[in-house]
Amino acid sequence: MGLSSFFPLMDTVLNYKKEYIRNDLVAALTVAVVALPQSMAYAIIAGVDPVYGLYSAIVLSILGSAFGNSNHLATGPTNAISLLIAGTMGAFAGGANFFQMLFLLTFMVGAIQLLLGVLKLGKLVNYVSHSVIVGFTAGAGVIIAMGQLNQLMGIELPHGEFSSLDKVILTVQHADQTNYIALGLGLATILVTVLLKKVNRNLPGALLGLVFCVLAVIFLDLGKYGIKLTGDIPSAIPPFGMLDFNLDYIRSLAGGASVIAVIGLVEAVSISKAIAAQTQQKLDSNQEFIGQGIANIGGAFFGCIAGSGSFTRSAIAFQNGGKTRMAGVLAGIAVLVILIFLAPFARFIPSAALAGVIMVVAYSMVDRKAVKKVFSSNRNDAIVLAVTFLATIFAPDLEYAIYSGVTISILLLLRDTGSATVRILDVPDGEGFIREAEIMDSGKPVVTIQLEGNLYFGSSVDLDEKLARAFSGDVRVFIIKLKHVSIIDITSLEILESFIKRVSGEGKKVLLCGVRGEMLKTLARAHIVGLVGEDNIFMSESEVFGSLIKSLVAAKLYLSAAPGLESRTEPAPDLESWPVPAAALPGGRPVRKLLGILERLFEEPFLQAEMYAVDVMLKKNC
Repeated sequence: MGLSSFFPLMDTVLNYKKEYIRNDLVAALTVAVVALPQSMAYAIIAGVDPVYGLYSAIVLSILGSAFGNSNHLATGPTNAISLLIAGTMGAFAGGANFFQMLFLLTFMVGAIQLLLGVLKLGKLVNYVSHSVIVGFTAGAGVIIAMGQLNQLMGIELPHGEFSSLDKVILTVQHADQTNYIALGLGLATILVTVLLKKVNRNLPGALLGLVFCVLAVIFLDLGKYGIKLTGDIPSAIPPFGMLDFNLDYIRSLAGGASVIAVIGLVEAVSISKAIAAQTQQKLDSNQEFIGQGIANIGGAFFGCIAGSGSFTRSAIAFQNGGKTRMAGVLAGIAVLVILIFLAPFARFIPSAALAGVIMVVAYSMVDRKAVKKVFSSNRNDAIVLAVTFLATIFAPDLEYAIYSGVTISILLLLRDTGSATVRILDVPDGEGFIREAEIMDSGKPVVTIQLEGNLYFGSSVDLDEKLARAFSGDVRVFIIKLKHVSIIDITSLEILESFIKRVSGEGKKVLLCGVRGEMLKTLARAHIVGLVGEDNIFMSESEVFGSLIKSLVAAKLYLSAAPGLESRTEPAPDLESWPVPAAALPGGRPVRKLLGILERLFEEPFLQAEMYAVDVMLKKNC
């Protein structure tokens, strides 16, 4: 049981049905065909040779499916992660230790993900909001497109590290050096990819576009026109190599690795949940963390760049009938087999054609429907999306874009939660139902204050101000309803204590109702139970407004019995003459008296009044 939970592929193999083979194989081949051009393009986005993207498509796919939780998640290089890799590794480009640090980065990303999974911190991804991801992905699409413009036009830029904006400026300045053959091949790839997608979204448009360009280069000898080609693939089989765990390298890469790890997990879990909503598969986010971590750790020893779940390839695996995680394992093997046989032809792929594939990818990253939905639904989310989008484009390091988005999200949350939810529950004259109202002078001697949500130090000032406003009017009894309070910290407890002391100091009374068991313990530790008195605390009940009604009865009894308050209350009715629904029931005059108070309070017969009245009578010794 323990081994199969750590290595889910074992359970899949032991329970595999032969009718799954065809479905998984078809899905695997389709995913492999799509993965070939995508992985090469993503490697270029990451700033490395396309072959490292192919290695990642093989190793990460196999390990991610073998150890992950989702049956359909296709792990490998992705656009957003590749862009983050480029941002992290940009400062080390051209250095002798570049690839040592690149593979160490992959390992560190996996180690962080594995650690989070082992510690069962699967909910951590919830702190990166959907708006941050949409904004970052859209900004990443813009950056990717700008960064590939010179490749699409066949323009060779001067050596050096340039931002995306600098690349665009340099490309425009050198526009007279455009290689129109390269530009034609790039545009042809875009055209084929887009058109075939419109015909059937399952067709491998990008791959067919690259095949078209390769055939054109071979048969028309286009290499003589100075177009840049991909070049030879050193080895079709991912080579094994040891890592250099240099402490200086680790310190330099720690920040970028953390961001890549979290964003990778957000991608993987989000995609898994989206597909599981249709397949009804029960997901374990912690196991998916472990699967992603092992995939990146293992890939680091085989020349892989860090990866995550791909929405495109995962959707293809699901749409083409994939049944189990074996589809992902077979997809990685299929990429390896295809690469072994087709590696000699890969050197004829024009860089402009790959740039065309990347341009299509960049365009698809800007999810216009998601952006429109965010801007039309919530102002805070719109601000978060806009800040993240702009930071992605203009920030010097891409991880700052994620940091800024998360920071803005938290600040806006704190701003909103800094307002305490305090409501007045009122029973209007002539109406038999309870309603909510703003803090105001109700003109009645009894006021019910309902507190809600998380009451913590951030909202304590607002809570204090709103409670102070409740003193307006001729209120003699304050009923504080705590049923809907989920959390209350020491700062808010002190505010509540101060309010109770002030009320008591003016000769007035405080009742607490809707108190849950855990809340009672908290109030006792804060000495509020002793301050209010146990007889004035009414526990939460399953009956709707059960504890509130008991509190209202107790308040009426207090007003009727308190000396010197006769002028403040209405004259007692002739209870003997009232039509009491439960008059014939056992209980005698005390019960009917309490029923009369309830009916006078609610302006209508109360069917369960006797039960409440008896309970209050016993508790108050009435």
